[in-house]
Amino acid sequence: MAEGPDIARIASLIGDPARANMLLALMSGRALTATELATAAGITAQTASSHLSKLEAGGLIRQRSQGRHRYFSYADETVGAMIESLIGFAASRGHLRHRTGPREPALRKARICYDHLAGDYGVRMLDSLRADGAVAGDEDHPILTDTGERRLAAFGIDVGALKASRRPLCRACLDWSERRVHLAGTVGKALLDHLIETGQARRLPESRIIEFTPEGERRFILSFPLPE
Repeated sequence: MAEGPDIARIASLIGDPARANMLLALMSGRALTATELATAAGITAQTASSHLSKLEAGGLIRQRSQGRHRYFSYADETVGAMIESLIGFAASRGHLRHRTGPREPALRKARICYDHLAGDYGVRMLDSLRADGAVAGDEDHPILTDTGERRLAAFGIDVGALKASRRPLCRACLDWSERRVHLAGTVGKALLDHLIETGQARRLPESRIIEFTPEGERRFILSFPLPE
């Protein structure tokens, strides 16, 4: 018997179609009820309860109670990173199960990946931050520089509070549609929060799509220019 981490157990938890659909539904970054997750998986509430118990026991999700409802979310951001990486791997191998539709371009342009910006605009943001020296390090290990701290402060983001978090400031997350990395970690989350709180963008209901207002998009392009 092989020693070390039991990847077979994690693979079996994710590999079940119903559980995979539940985990994908949680990529929106919102905590969902068992009923909502059952709908996403196309199964009954009773069957969903069994699947959710297995996911929780495996350390992939956690639950919180509020009133009569139980809400489920990823156990932590590493689960979201793992699911996004699997999405990217599946896409790179041609394992696609959806048909192209009117929502797909918007999803590829800008979407939420657990709690940070992904898609074309997510990659653009990281490219821009690297170009002006706000982020250094290699592709897989982004590092916030002093220049980056000043840029965040200019946006009104409390860098000290980000540093106080147990989560890493910057983390590379493979983008499934762009096949490149975008920025995760507390900095990635703070930048997406800034876009939403300032009204430049919003999350579409029941979707992972991040929609920019015309003015918000103009400001985003100006804030994160690409090198010529």
